[in-house]
Amino acid sequence: MTAVFASLGVYMVPDFKVTPWEVTGDIDYDVLVERFGTTRIDDALLDRLSSYGDVHPLLKRGIFYSHRDFNLILDAFEKGEGFVLYTGRGPSGDTHLGHLLPWLFTKWLQDVFDVELYFQLTDDEKFLFKQDLSLNDTRRMAYENALDMAAVGFDRDKTKIILDTANIQQLYPLALKVSKKVTFSTARAVFGFDNSNNIGSIFYTAIQAAPCFLASEEKGRNVACLIPCGIDQDPHFRVTRDVAPGLGYLKPAMLHNKMFPSLNGADKMSSSDPDSTVFTTDSKKTVKSKIGKAFTGGCVSAEEQRGKGGNPEVCAIFKYQFYLFEEDDRKLDDLVSRCRSGDILCGECKKHLTEKVNLFLEQHQKRREEARAYIGDMTYCGFEW
Repeated sequence: MTAVFASLGVYMVPDFKVTPWEVTGDIDYDVLVERFGTTRIDDALLDRLSSYGDVHPLLKRGIFYSHRDFNLILDAFEKGEGFVLYTGRGPSGDTHLGHLLPWLFTKWLQDVFDVELYFQLTDDEKFLFKQDLSLNDTRRMAYENALDMAAVGFDRDKTKIILDTANIQQLYPLALKVSKKVTFSTARAVFGFDNSNNIGSIFYTAIQAAPCFLASEEKGRNVACLIPCGIDQDPHFRVTRDVAPGLGYLKPAMLHNKMFPSLNGADKMSSSDPDSTVFTTDSKKTVKSKIGKAFTGGCVSAEEQRGKGGNPEVCAIFKYQFYLFEEDDRKLDDLVSRCRSGDILCGECKKHLTEKVNLFLEQHQKRREEARAYIGDMTYCGFEW
């Protein structure tokens, strides 16, 4: 596989493209591990995690599959030094299930380790990189995204939301320190910037780096930081990790997840294709329609599928079950067996998934509305929405 363009931090080949701002095509996650220089989560690390309780299905199934220094985070925790979590969202539209995936996992980490979370809403980033969005647009979207984040159920006493344009007084001093250590040559090599990029986008990584060091500044000592996120966001934090020691901070650690699959069979949901994506605000009727049109591994006719069986490996319906909507491995194995044997047809699988997704969204949407009453209390510096 010959790269069309591969900088230090973005990867583009004929079959797929992965950058912090765009993910397309059939992603080869092994290539990304090699190209980005991350470490696979292995059985030894999973065994170590099992000492804290049941290992999350997203880890057992290899959906969170790569890391940077997660072992050092566990070392710090076991020594009583603790750590903080940091993740976020770039508010360029409505929240979909793919956005929820790392948030649900982050909640599990917060529950298991009882630690604080910084959640960054990068309204500035989306303004800089999306030509059709105003600051009012991204700020409004940040509020809507924050409702979804709160609906996940994070510990309100240990969770702080950072809205970049509102909380810049906390971020800017740290961003300045980072920016002084990052040359344009580095930014260009990592992100592929050229003379057409606006100067705000070139500076932006320094803003995304800042929350990694907030806890250290607040507590007056070095505090380890763990970032669960999609592997597409890794380039920002590679730069952060490079400059951290020179600023006197610990390198942030990372846990990387694969992209949540699309209903059309692609490797990643896309907000630009609403039928391929289930949004958190979708109605039951809309969910039923979207899943009803989803790509499957079935045959042309029911008769043929009963004889030949289906192919769950390429089926969007099965992938939804595998990623988020069936935690019982035995039930998943049974579903695979029945699909391959032709014992179950695509229509039945779609019906079962529709019921699960709609139940999940019904509960999420209820919590989302409840969050309107308290979302301001979770903000970083008392910002009023």
